[in-house]
Amino acid sequence: MKFVHISDLHLGKRIYDFSMLDDQKHILGEILKVIDSEAPDAVLIAGDVYDKSIPSIEAVELLDDFLYELSGRDLQVFLISGNHDSPERLAFASRLISPTGIHLSPVYSGAVEPVVLTDGSGPVDIYLLPFVKPAHVRRFFPDAKIESYNDALRTAVEALHIDRGRRNVLVTHQFITGAARSDSEEISVGGTDNVDAAVFDGFDYVALGHIHGPQNIGSERIRYCGTPLKYSFSEVSHEKSVTVVDMGQDGDLTVRTVPLRPLHDMREIEGTYEELTYRPAYEGTNTDDYLHITLTDEEDVPDAIGKLRLIYPNLMCLDYNNSRTRAAGMLSDIADVERRSPLDLFAEFYEQQNGRPMSDEQEAFAREIMEKIWEEK
Repeated sequence: MKFVHISDLHLGKRIYDFSMLDDQKHILGEILKVIDSEAPDAVLIAGDVYDKSIPSIEAVELLDDFLYELSGRDLQVFLISGNHDSPERLAFASRLISPTGIHLSPVYSGAVEPVVLTDGSGPVDIYLLPFVKPAHVRRFFPDAKIESYNDALRTAVEALHIDRGRRNVLVTHQFITGAARSDSEEISVGGTDNVDAAVFDGFDYVALGHIHGPQNIGSERIRYCGTPLKYSFSEVSHEKSVTVVDMGQDGDLTVRTVPLRPLHDMREIEGTYEELTYRPAYEGTNTDDYLHITLTDEEDVPDAIGKLRLIYPNLMCLDYNNSRTRAAGMLSDIADVERRSPLDLFAEFYEQQNGRPMSDEQEAFAREIMEKIWEEK
């Protein structure tokens, strides 16, 4: 049985106030080309379909068009909500459209029934487990000890009661310990959203969403396919792709990727204003790419971003790297802040204000308050 695995479409996303809708429409068309070429039995969409819980009209129309196109092909579609999605909105009319082959995960209720597909080697059970927090799972298992995301996922997965004598596929959206993050992903308090990969023992393939860089966790049996587009400058080195999974009779896997060609690439370039505006230096390059430009001039260039956009119309972000910014530590500090957890930042702030680090008791209290706020969010 063959699957195409995608996730984290983030439809409706804006980056530095640039709308990505045209880029997303283009990349969904590229994904459809891959699907037509690969002729899979099913498409697995592992969450964060939208960028906001209340998506724009244009984002909803884009998803509607994509699902309509998929419905006209000889395949099944499995879609779950991620942490950016509203599970209630995404699940609307799911029971009505399921007979068409478009399976939308319902709002988590403690019980997840598999959708069964069959090929020449027998049945494959597909489980749809949307993004859940400990509070979501605790509601339905009040007697279980659920203090962390790992506890919550272990409880939710155990409640599936999978038949290990059959082939099992899970589509879910969580952060698995050891995954390499990007700056564009939400960072929880002190890594509390970590889930151990051992929770997923018994599944032949786990189609993950949430992490933007394509990667396997331990083995190709547990995989993040990554975003189809670059959504931050921390992703400029990513090779965006679609993951294609061939599953054999005994659950053995062949996993490969098909690269995706974006409408605009995302790049970082650096140099003096004179160097970057010298025609021979930029002729022959794609000046329409989304760019983060770092100027190395010692003096600020008046209206640099406006002038540079005459050549580079999709310039998103402008920084300086010179003796002044290096002395202030501005560039490294910005990058460092983006990668650190809220608890780490608060602990540093506390120490700066009080001249001493937090005690273990204070840190535990701060962590508890932050986790409560994070769960409510």
